[in-house]
Amino acid sequence: MQKKQKLEKEKVKEVREEDLAALQLTEQGLQNLLLQKQVFQFELIETNNALEELKKVKTEGDVFKIVGSLMFKSNKTTLSKELEKKSDILNLRLKAIDKQEEELKSRLIKSRESFLKSLKK
Repeated sequence: MQKKQKLEKEKVKEVREEDLAALQLTEQGLQNLLLQKQVFQFELIETNNALEELKKVKTEGDVFKIVGSLMFKSNKTTLSKELEKKSDILNLRLKAIDKQEEELKSRLIKSRESFLKSLKK
């Protein structure tokens, strides 16, 4: 009888450890996703600010853009299109990240519930 109880306790302990590992993995995934989301949000803000500044330029002539540590001459219309395209892509990425975030939050809630149930056993 004692051997059976000991086996059950070990099995419960294994389940708890697995649930805890799953919980931690999900939390880590969510944190990574939120960091990635922050980076894209910052990039979108910068892109939209650049578009607004570009709209303030009165002439249709040349403007300059910085790529890395270099400055290039560019056409205002071309640069506007590039920035708008970049903004669209960033918005799409953020929508995808929002969906992933919701899925991860849902999975996190389930993992927490499972872990708490295993603690009560």
